[in-house]
Amino acid sequence: MAIVFLQQRKIQRNLIIVFLFVFIVTVIVIWQGFFKKESEVLPGETILLPKEEVKIDFDFFKNAQLQKLLPFAEIQPFEGEIGRDNPFLPY
Repeated sequence: MAIVFLQQRKIQRNLIIVFLFVFIVTVIVIWQGFFKKESEVLPGETILLPKEEVKIDFDFFKNAQLQKLLPFAEIQPFEGEIGRDNPFLPY
């Protein structure tokens, strides 16, 4: 019987340690999220990077291999009855 009680104490001690760890982590996350003040950035202190000019090379579309490609055939609209009145009824 003594072994059973010792095992239960070990399990309870481990659960208490895990609970305290989770509690401490939760308190730290809440503290960082709600109570920590953010440093204010003044509008003049921001760094503006110059915008890069984007150039598109349209000569790629003049490639001979691309000119050989054929367009897809146009899909004709469906002709006939579409669906059932109640699709959840068995056949």
